[in-house]
Amino acid sequence: MKLILTQQVSGLGEPGDVIEVRDGYGRNYLVPRGFAIKWTRGAESQVESIKKARSAREIATVEHAKEVAGQLKAIKVTLRTRTGANGRLFGAVTAADIAAAVKDADGPDLDRRRIEIGNPIKTTGTHQVSVRLHAEVSATIDVNVVSA
Repeated sequence: MKLILTQQVSGLGEPGDVIEVRDGYGRNYLVPRGFAIKWTRGAESQVESIKKARSAREIATVEHAKEVAGQLKAIKVTLRTRTGANGRLFGAVTAADIAAAVKDADGPDLDRRRIEIGNPIKTTGTHQVSVRLHAEVSATIDVNVVSA
């Protein structure tokens, strides 16, 4: 099945890439979740607009990505959330919460889709989160989750 990615999918590609995947994976996972659209000749014209939007918000060079990674190492990110007994959170910390906390800590604007949370953050304490800044550069942020 031939698809056009509308969002970045780890291991497959970036928005605007034309990919070939198995029918079931495309039909049951990528298309229903909005990660991709079916490839047609008409949809092929959308590829350029998707790539233009991506380049506008993308970290273009490796040097710029390394600069942003240095900024991320220099800041301390603290996230205040409601907690229950034993330091358990009501819900979990999301990538959007982390992106907002980085911005509040005078850090760079991060796209929430680039933040990778390995295990769900459901307790207070310090947790490490990975950020894919560029294909060759990623950074690690220490997020301190405290009770509000």
